[in-house]
Amino acid sequence: MPCVGDWLNSPLSIVQGIFAQNVPNSDWEKKVTEYFKEKLKENNATNWVPSLNDVPVHYLKPNSLVKFRCMVQDMFDPEFYMGVYETVDPNTNARVLHFGKYRDVAECGPQQEIDLNSSQTVTSERQTFYCVPVPGESAWVKEISFLTEPVQARVSPSTSYTPSRHKRSYEEDEDMDLHPSKQKEQHTGKSCCSGGDIHGCVEPKRLETEASAGHHVISPNCSPPLDLNFPLPGEKGPACLVKVYESWESFKVNDVLEVFGVLSVDPVLSIVNSEERDSSTLDPMECMDTAEEQRVHSPPASLVPRIHVILAQKLQHINPLLPACLNEEESKTCEFVSNFMSELSPVRAELLGFLTHALLGDSLAAEYLILHLISTVYARRDVLPLGKFTVNLSGCPRNSAFTEHLYRLIQQLVPASYHLRMSIESMNHSRFIPHKDYAANRLVSGLLQLASSTSLVIDETQLEQGQLDTAGVHNVTALGNLITWQKVDYDFNYHQMEFPCNINVLITSEGRSLLPSDCQVHLQPQIIPPNMEEYMSSLLTAVLPSVLNKFRIYLSLLRLLDYSISDEVTKAVEEDFVEMRKNNPESVTADDLHKMLLVARFLSLSAGQTTLSRERWLRAKQLEALRKARLQQQQCVNGNEL
Repeated sequence: MPCVGDWLNSPLSIVQGIFAQNVPNSDWEKKVTEYFKEKLKENNATNWVPSLNDVPVHYLKPNSLVKFRCMVQDMFDPEFYMGVYETVDPNTNARVLHFGKYRDVAECGPQQEIDLNSSQTVTSERQTFYCVPVPGESAWVKEISFLTEPVQARVSPSTSYTPSRHKRSYEEDEDMDLHPSKQKEQHTGKSCCSGGDIHGCVEPKRLETEASAGHHVISPNCSPPLDLNFPLPGEKGPACLVKVYESWESFKVNDVLEVFGVLSVDPVLSIVNSEERDSSTLDPMECMDTAEEQRVHSPPASLVPRIHVILAQKLQHINPLLPACLNEEESKTCEFVSNFMSELSPVRAELLGFLTHALLGDSLAAEYLILHLISTVYARRDVLPLGKFTVNLSGCPRNSAFTEHLYRLIQQLVPASYHLRMSIESMNHSRFIPHKDYAANRLVSGLLQLASSTSLVIDETQLEQGQLDTAGVHNVTALGNLITWQKVDYDFNYHQMEFPCNINVLITSEGRSLLPSDCQVHLQPQIIPPNMEEYMSSLLTAVLPSVLNKFRIYLSLLRLLDYSISDEVTKAVEEDFVEMRKNNPESVTADDLHKMLLVARFLSLSAGQTTLSRERWLRAKQLEALRKARLQQQQCVNGNEL
């Protein structure tokens, strides 16, 4: 068990020590990063860091080390801050160097002033990301992540730390109004400079005025509620302003990150920012931001906390049952993968049986659903995304809420998902495409701003006759582009910007979908349960939690495996295709070959094989023949185009 020392509870004191030992050497910043990197490698120490995904902000100690699993929703403009500054005591003329990194507010003692003209001052730059919890993250991901943390890392009101109350009681409010000096005392010796201020300093006298006046500005009754800009409706969890100091150019919008950094929820931030939004105190030469931009970019720290990043990494996946980074060089990772691969065959068989029951006894549809769930865009050739496998499950019962219950089962298997009920009303009134709000200088999110590997289930059985308006047409077009090109064109008013994505789309419909798809599978139910809800619920309760976890590992792990086709098998496939064209030139096209190769790829991966074998190729041809025969049979029965 690692010792939870100052590096976890008071990381800034560690930074101060390294800074003091290495100034004026500029290597102190690198040494800080290396120190925390080594600490987090020790004995699964990452599990000991409290997570903003699991613990409410007001239970966390300010300026402690925290972690946050999130998606980059927006990137703000870079900001300047005082990386190093010098304070001076007017009485003794004693000078002290301070670091401004990992802080929002500069520290100085009660008898100290910042020397803005000091030759020691270093102005630095940092990037601010607006980050939200991963959209559509499944409840089981949150639960397992929480349970894997040691009890000591689950901060609660019963710990030794008593959370400071950012919202005072009515009695305290009245007391503060009658005695503003009490508010002043709360900030005495605390800070005298905004670290993110481009000019570097807020004078002590001005801060006292802001502290006494800011109470009324930040009153909930005086400002409209803050829009946290979550892409999906009903999402919960904190949004954070993540301050990145190194290598921010390697991150981009919609990346999923895990960040470790210093939590900043200083009430002074809310007071200063609220005061700056008051036009009566704004100097036009000091600030060119609009009031709306100030409000969005500098929200109250109690609602949108700041994290000053010490370490950050892109996540390959968010499945807590897998190692965070599946690096083959690490022995533990190799051992995990090899152990799971040794029992892959029975896991696949059980998953196939589970999905067959979920699809009302249709084993062929269950096979294709497995292939769909492990599919991923593995490369792009020009504009063509390779590896996407959108499945249209047609023939779905309309009035039994079948899709709703099927989605709930899928939600228990994948780490992130969303159920889109496609109706005339939702198409006309929902915001699918993110757009740029130039007044607030932010990217306003939309339903299609999703993290990579999210499962999107589109329910077309809800669609009825009606008229799509302009917004509805744009939304349907956006869905089509997402499926066909795996991209979403964000609206920047004067132009559109392509954002590539990797979203697994499953469409359920009665007939053939109005949307494009890579593969249509017509459902042939073998059983019609009298009560669909009871039937689907009993399926889930019948699966042991340990087996369910194996399903989750299976689907996440196989998406990450490499795959190749040997020259010998490639030649055999080409010869086979030529023979198929000879026998039936009209019914076998290049598109059919591409589809069969896709099916063969995912069939191989589903069996744990990273190369294509003759056996898997023949099985892929067999599945495709059965799927096509079923479609033709249904077309003959209905006389409709499928």
